[in-house]
Amino acid sequence: MFRSLLTPRWLLLHALFVVAAVATGFLAVWQWDRAHEAGGSFQNLGYALQWPLFGVFTIFLWVRLMRMEAHRDRDEAEPEAAETAPREDAAPQVEAQSAVRRKRPLVPPPAAPVGAEDDPELAAYNQYLADLNKSDRRAS
Repeated sequence: MFRSLLTPRWLLLHALFVVAAVATGFLAVWQWDRAHEAGGSFQNLGYALQWPLFGVFTIFLWVRLMRMEAHRDRDEAEPEAAETAPREDAAPQVEAQSAVRRKRPLVPPPAAPVGAEDDPELAAYNQYLADLNKSDRRAS
């Protein structure tokens, strides 16, 4: 379960989160010292109180991302366990849905072209955008 948290990507993320948490601590101490110097102000004091909150949020985000990764690993492992030991009380529809998992594409499919006969205003606007794109490509 925690094996995926030891990949090179996650080790880099762990290092980044540790550095961020430590940096917020140093920034809080620096602002606290700055607030108590002769030229310090209430703004420095406010920052000194905000930096620890940023550090707590960093730690919260770190834990949340690790839990999401563990949950994702558990979800990926469940279909394998379901295939090895099928349950008798499970409905056939549920098995079919769990066996087929589709990922959404990162980019939505392009919209169907609109002709002047379908919607003249939209077609004119699309032509205007196409002309702008052509002129922009020629300029660069």
